[in-house]
Amino acid sequence: MSQEAFSLRGLQKVMVGHGMLILLIGLFAGAGLLISLIGGLEIWPGRLVMLTLPGSSDGWVRFHLGQLLNAFLIILVALSLPVLGINPRKARFIGGWVIGIGWANTLFYAAALFAPNRALTFADNALGAANLASIIGLLPALVFAVVSILVVGVLARHAFVRQCD
Repeated sequence: MSQEAFSLRGLQKVMVGHGMLILLIGLFAGAGLLISLIGGLEIWPGRLVMLTLPGSSDGWVRFHLGQLLNAFLIILVALSLPVLGINPRKARFIGGWVIGIGWANTLFYAAALFAPNRALTFADNALGAANLASIIGLLPALVFAVVSILVVGVLARHAFVRQCD
C-alpha cells in the first residue's frame, strides 16, 4: 500500500471516529429528548424519576437530529475523499475542517439549550435574551458555517472536474 493511500486511510479512520463520537452525543441527546418530553426517566414500568433538563423539547429535537446529521456529514465526506480523487494534503485539510464543522455544530446545539435566544444572535432577539451560552454557541458556528460552504464548494468542484490538485 502506498504512503498516500495509507495517509488517506488514516484520515478516513480519524474522521469516522469523530463522526461516531458526535453520533454518540446525538444518541444521548435522544435520551435528553425523551426526558424533556415526559419530565423524567421511567426506570421501571410505571416508576418515573422526575428530572428537569435545560432547554425545551424542541431544542432537544434539534440537538438530537443535528448531531446525527453532523455525524453523517463527517462520515460521508470521509468515504467520499478517495472517490473524488483529492490529493492527501488537501484531503487532510478538508478532513480537519469537516471535523471542526461537526464539533462547532455540536457546541452550537448544546449551547442553544442554555441560551434564551437559541444562540442565534450575540444580542437579544425576538426569541429571548442573550447570555454567555449565546456567544459560546454562536461564534464557532458562524465561523464554521462559512467554512462549510467553502468545503462543500471545493468538494463539488472535485466531483465535476476530472483532475484537481
